[in-house]
Amino acid sequence: MATAAAAAVQRSQLPSISTNASPSPSSSSPLQRLSTFKTPSASSPPPSSTPATSSASPLDSFSKDPFLSPFLSPSFSSTSFSSAALSSGSPASTAEHLHHAIRLLESQLRSEVLSRHPHLFHQLSSIKDAELSLSTLRSAISSMQSSIRRVRSELSDPHNAIKSKTIQLSNLHRTNQALQHTIRALRLSKKLRDLISASESEPDKLDLAKAAQLHYEILTMCNEYDLRGIDMVDEELNWVKEIGEKLRSQAMKVLERGMEGLNQAEVGTGLQVFYNLGELKVTVEQLVNKYKGMGVKSVGLALDMKAISASGGGYGPGGIRGSGTPQIGGGAKAREALWQRMGNCMDRLHSIVVAVWHLQRVLSKKRDPFTHVLLLDEVIKDGDPMLTDRVWEALVKAFASQMKSAFTASSFVKEIFAMGYPKLFSLTENLLERISRDTDVKGVLPAITLDGKEQMVAAIEIFQTAFLAMCLSRLSDLVNTVFPVSSRGSVPSKEQVSRIISRIQEEVEAVQLDGHLTLLVFREIGKVLLLLSERVEYQISAGHEARQITGPATAAQVRNFALCQHLQEIHTRISSMIAGLPTIAVDVLSPALGAIYGVARDSVTPLFKAMNDRLESCILQIHDQNFGSHGMDAAMDNNASPYMEELQKCILHFRTEFLSRLLPSASATIAGTETICTQLVRSMASRVLIFFIRHASLVRPLSESGKLRMARDMAELELTVGQYLFPVQQLGPPYRALRAFRPLIFLETSQLGASPLLQDLPPSVILHHLYTRGPDELESPLQRNRLTPLQYSLWLDSQGEDQIWKGIKATLDDYAAKVRSRGDKEFSPVYPLMHQLGSLLTENAPVSQKH
Repeated sequence: MATAAAAAVQRSQLPSISTNASPSPSSSSPLQRLSTFKTPSASSPPPSSTPATSSASPLDSFSKDPFLSPFLSPSFSSTSFSSAALSSGSPASTAEHLHHAIRLLESQLRSEVLSRHPHLFHQLSSIKDAELSLSTLRSAISSMQSSIRRVRSELSDPHNAIKSKTIQLSNLHRTNQALQHTIRALRLSKKLRDLISASESEPDKLDLAKAAQLHYEILTMCNEYDLRGIDMVDEELNWVKEIGEKLRSQAMKVLERGMEGLNQAEVGTGLQVFYNLGELKVTVEQLVNKYKGMGVKSVGLALDMKAISASGGGYGPGGIRGSGTPQIGGGAKAREALWQRMGNCMDRLHSIVVAVWHLQRVLSKKRDPFTHVLLLDEVIKDGDPMLTDRVWEALVKAFASQMKSAFTASSFVKEIFAMGYPKLFSLTENLLERISRDTDVKGVLPAITLDGKEQMVAAIEIFQTAFLAMCLSRLSDLVNTVFPVSSRGSVPSKEQVSRIISRIQEEVEAVQLDGHLTLLVFREIGKVLLLLSERVEYQISAGHEARQITGPATAAQVRNFALCQHLQEIHTRISSMIAGLPTIAVDVLSPALGAIYGVARDSVTPLFKAMNDRLESCILQIHDQNFGSHGMDAAMDNNASPYMEELQKCILHFRTEFLSRLLPSASATIAGTETICTQLVRSMASRVLIFFIRHASLVRPLSESGKLRMARDMAELELTVGQYLFPVQQLGPPYRALRAFRPLIFLETSQLGASPLLQDLPPSVILHHLYTRGPDELESPLQRNRLTPLQYSLWLDSQGEDQIWKGIKATLDDYAAKVRSRGDKEFSPVYPLMHQLGSLLTENAPVSQKH
């Protein structure tokens, strides 16, 4: 049973196996091939007698059948299917199923053929017609090929003849062109020979540009038309090449001569020759490189210590040792030789830069007379640096490298350039200034830019730093010597202080020709002055001994006086030294000079404050005097008041013991300057006059004899202050106030309002004086507030005229209230006058005016 089932399966698989004997991706099963009949072609009409469902139902059932659907798969394998059927255990059932499917397919195929019989018959007739047409086409093609072979045989000989003649004609044409170009080249060569021959007697009259143009045209023609190999041409070419070398040599001489002499005509001629030769860019590049090398070599030779030694006497005494330091006895010669070489180097760099700039200038102006091409455009393309920029960059780089090498490798050169940096800086600045001046032409770019100048100056900054450090060291060492930290009590002499000032002046004079370098030195001087002020401040004595004013000057005061005078001398001399300089230079030293001024002032300020306080206490005694008496004895007494006598004694004592030591003599005073002590004395003298006027105006009552006595005191005060403190005529407003107050006290009250004397007096003084002319019930602020004269004076010092007027106005309001309370309608003549003067005077006076 199993054997029969297997045989049935094999029979059912024979068509499939035979078809898939050589399986490939493109092979398909019978079911797959049958599936192509499911949908008829769109070009063939469907048969009308076929039912709609007859063609689709068997295949649709196969696709849904899990047993038969694998036969529709593109990857179907008969071998795999057979192996699966045999291993399933029911091969007979499988075979039976397959036979049933085959019968269905055969039935469906028969039905399809019958239903499509007209269409298939129509396709068969179309194939027969196509075969007939193809047979006719083959016959026509064969006839055409025969005709073509006949025509080819007939045209072969004429074609070969034409081809031969054409080659012959081409050769004749090329020969003709070669002859024409050869004749033209020989004619150009003859023109060149004639041009050269005509100038043999006078070589300077040779037209180099025209000869170069002929030379270029001859070589160009020979290269373009390949004329080499022609005997006559080769002979001429050898001569033309020789002439070319001569033209280049002569043109280069003219060009270099023009660059050295700054002759635009010669430079233009030389450039035109090389442009005509077609070698302009290469030649300019060679020239620029040549001048670069000359500049770099010049910088190297300037700092060649062996060469300097040779020029200064060889390697014997005065020669150079391995470390770059001269032998004993040769320092001066080597130093002189080094500066001389630096000067020559700067001259050489100037000539090189100006020569290259002149070349660039001519290139930027000259155009070819025939093509009108700007020669500079042939040499420099967009984005390329200018010729002068290339040369300057190379020179600055070499100069900076040599400066750095000299600083690190040769202590001798480092010392010379550091100590003599102003001279080195002057050489550099002169070089930059000369180049800028000589290349300053309207419409032409300068040789070097601002950045280029800064790069050159930056190359020597390493020596600038060393120079400033040495300057600071020299001055600091001198200050430390004169004002040592170890000995506080010692006071330097005038000669030592003068030496400091002289040293500062020498440092400034060494750099005064350059403003920038002067500012840098001023900064170092400022540091030294700050150091000096710190040292002096450490030396100043403080305490009671420095402030006592009753006895002779103590040792501590004498020391402070000497230190103050030294600082005054330094401040005065340095200030006069920078008086004519620009503001920026003055601003550099202003903080240091301010520190000197502050220390000098602080050294004697306590003493002056004590003297001021003592003089004010003497003046305050005016309120203890009786200025209200009416006796003739008081009016006829020519002696000064007791308080004034005491004031005079104090001023005389101060002058003898203190001021005579502080104030400079008339011969030592510089015209137009005022010392610190002189300013303090001026301030003290002004304060004495103002303080006296203030308290003299507060004196109440004041009789006629009292007025005479006060006028006499004022005369004594003016004489004493002018003789022992300060010339009163130079005090300005305080002196004018004193001179105005003396006649003011004698004026009638009715005359005061229109008196011009009011313009020279503070409003508060006038108003206070009017209290003396009013009734007793018109109390002054001093009386109203029950203050002592000292307390009221301190309040006046702290207030402005507007505030003082408010206090006075309050007393006037109190007085008016008292009068009205009594029922009186008349006020003292002083009352309206004080209101009037107070309002007017305070409007004209500064708000912040104090006394």
